[in-house]
This record gives sequence, C-alpha cells and structure tokens, in this order.
Amino acid sequence: QTTSSTLKGAIQLGIGYTVGNLSSKPERDVLMQDFYVVESIFFPSEGSNLTPAHHYADFRFKTYAPVAFRYFRELFGIRPDDYLYSLCNEPLIELSNPGASGSLFYVTSDDEFIIKTVMHKEAEFLQKLLPGYYMNLNQNPRTLLPKFYGLYCVQSGGKNIRVVVMNNILPRVVKMHLKFDLKGSTYKRRASKKEKEKSSPTYKDLDFIQDMPEGLMLDADTFSALVKTLQRDCLVLESFKIMDYSLLLGVHNIDQQERERQSEGALSTSDEKRPVGQKALYSTAMESIQGGAARGESIDTDDTMGGIPAVNGKGERLLLHVGIIDILQSYRFIKKLEHTWKALVHDGDTVSVHRPSFYAERFFKFMTNTVFRKNSSLKSSPSKKGRSALLAVKMVGPTAAFSASQLPSEKDETQYDLRAARSYPTLDDEGRPDLLPCTPPSFEEATTASIATTLSSTSLSVPERSPSE
Repeated sequence: QTTSSTLKGAIQLGIGYTVGNLSSKPERDVLMQDFYVVESIFFPSEGSNLTPAHHYADFRFKTYAPVAFRYFRELFGIRPDDYLYSLCNEPLIELSNPGASGSLFYVTSDDEFIIKTVMHKEAEFLQKLLPGYYMNLNQNPRTLLPKFYGLYCVQSGGKNIRVVVMNNILPRVVKMHLKFDLKGSTYKRRASKKEKEKSSPTYKDLDFIQDMPEGLMLDADTFSALVKTLQRDCLVLESFKIMDYSLLLGVHNIDQQERERQSEGALSTSDEKRPVGQKALYSTAMESIQGGAARGESIDTDDTMGGIPAVNGKGERLLLHVGIIDILQSYRFIKKLEHTWKALVHDGDTVSVHRPSFYAERFFKFMTNTVFRKNSSLKSSPSKKGRSALLAVKMVGPTAAFSASQLPSEKDETQYDLRAARSYPTLDDEGRPDLLPCTPPSFEEATTASIATTLSSTSLSVPERSPSE
C-alpha cells in the first residue's frame, strides 16, 4: 500500500544515513553479537538534528547487523562510497516482478544491486542464517548463492517493509534472449500462458527440456568449475535445511544478436557506448564459478560481460548468466505439510517442495546432467574472436541440431550426483582449504569451522529439528 516512490525515497535516505554513520566507526573483526544488532533511526518529515527533511510521511528506518554486512561488502570489494552512490545518488528502477512471491524488485541504475522486499519470516531466517552462511563465504567467496549486502526495514504508518540488497544476476545492459527459473522439478513447472505473452518471459524446467533437449554445452574446464560450485552450494543449502530455491539462468545469444544487428541495418558498433561491466567482486557468473585469477590468469570479461561462454544444440555461441535465487525458504512445518499433502495427491518425487537433502540431490542432478553438458570438442573458452573454438561444433553443417547420441559430451559415462564429490576431474584444487568436505557438514560444523578464532560458537543454534531427524 505504500507507494513505490515513497518506499524508494525512504530506502535511499535510510541507507544513506546508516552507511555514512557507519563509516565513521573504526574497522574491526566481526563478533558473534554483531549478527544480532538492530539499529533504528527516526526520520521525521521536518528533519531532525541527525536526519534531513524530506517530502514523505514520518518513518523509522532499521538496519540489521550493520557491522557484519559492512564486512561482507568489503569481502566483495564494494567500497562504502560506491555502495552509497549506486543506491542513493541515482534513481532506483522498479522491475516488473519476475516471481510468484509478490515481492517488489528495484535495480540500481548502474546494474550492480537488486533491492527486494522480503516477508517477515524470510528476514528473520536470513538473520539466523548470517553467521553460518558467511563462514562459508569466508572460506569460499566463489559461489552462485545470493550475495547479501544489507538487510533493512522501513516502518511507516504502522507497516513494516523489509528489504534486502543483493547482487544483480542479470545485468540489464546485456540482452537476455532466454530466461529460465529452474528447480529440477517437473510437476507443473511450465511457464503460464500469461507469462509467455510477456516481452521477456521466464520459462521453467519443462520448457527447458522441450526447447533445449541438447542442454547447454560448456568446455571441460568451465563445466568442471561450474559443477564444483553447484555441488558446494547445494551441500551448504542442505546443511541449512533450505529448499525450494531455483537456478536463475539468463541466456544471451551472441550469434542471434549479430543477426539482429545486421537486420537493423548494421549500425556501426564503434559509436555505441560500450556497456560497463559489473564492478563488485565475484558478482558476475564467470567469477562466481572459477575466477580464473585463482589459477594465475586474469579474467578478460570485456567481450563476455562476465557471462559463461557456452554453445547450444545449433552450435550458436551463448553467454550464460546464472545464480541461485530464493534461498530464504527454510524447510519448516508449513513446507512439510505442503509436501505431505501434495505427495498424497501426486507423485511426491516430482513435487518441487521436498525435504532438503532430496531437493539438493535432484536440483544438482538436473543442472549437471540435463541443463549443463560437458562438450569435449570445445577445448577452451571461446577467445575474443570466439570462432576457432566453435568450428568443431559448426562443422556438422546443415544437420547442426545434434541428436544427443552424436553429442561429444560424456553424458553416457558420467552421471553426476551430489555425494560423489570426486567423480569428475578436479581443477588443481586438491590443496584448497576453501572446498567444503564431500559430506555435507552439520550446521554447527559449517558455521564454526572457519572463524572459531573470532566467534564464540556457543550461541549458534541449529534450526529446529524434529525428533525424527
């Protein structure tokens, strides 16, 4: 009921105040109690000695765990002044809501951050998650999980509106020719008629299986890095009893883009303003899975805009933008009820609401066996010219739509599953302490392992477990 412009204004004023206020406080280690701090400041419309006057109704602005979030932003290379500039100096752009959640989404005009409204339960769950979630990040900032940069609440007219600031997975400067929201479930997972009429619809699992039976082919190194990242992320989510998350996948088709350009009368590309890549560390898809820099190469993202190079069944060159979204669903009583009921009516295994370990296993299998495929004829990522690596695929000629049997992928030999951590070639990471063990750690292990030195682990509690677990 709060108008969008009021909400945007309040968010910008609030964040401007809290981040500015925080920068005057000295840097220090994050302590356990930092995760539970909530700071609150009142913004009367006539202004006060702490806050500026504004045109909106009086409101109160709450900031959750400010010191902890400041540390996380630093981990991702986000400087306070950049964060403030992106969020507060430029107008926020409202996105048409892509999900069923009914949340509002805003994106900053430089494409770096997404601001999403969340329900009380989700905000509460994120707070509980913070200590453990970030110990995982500390050990391994390369992840496809959402990167949370701040959690805030605007209280106005007796209403609480909670918002979370996250990384933006699909940059607006890159045209997404296809978008998918994938869960690895097939029950009712098809885009609705209404969705398909949109100018840029978000398709689902059954649409993917139908339209892209060959999957998306990646070169061996990239595939291995992606599988590893997905595996680690799934185990982390499972250890937190989280489920019902999705993989958001944006597909930019380079060849299609070139055809569109030519048909539009071949505008000279040199005059076009080059899109600016995302600045936050690990915020692009490619950095999230491997950050080649770890292996001594610098990643050249100029030509890929941070997307992951891939090829479709027709041999067209693609750039993929991916991330795991909607992880603030904890598998509690409601979900258990929902699943039991659906399982009575339908076959329980295809329903998307499922116990976390099954969910993680099914999600991982679908992504690594159906969505992404290893293409052994693509030896390296497409270079700047991008042609040579793809000739192997292009050679097939008019019958370019491969049948799965001709695919040079090794699908027949290898079925990837979540537990068999070593069933695929490793990228010289044997000695890397940032990889989680193959078995999912318990909540306590995951959360206390890495910063036992900084945090007293006594107050970490496990999400409620039923006696059967």
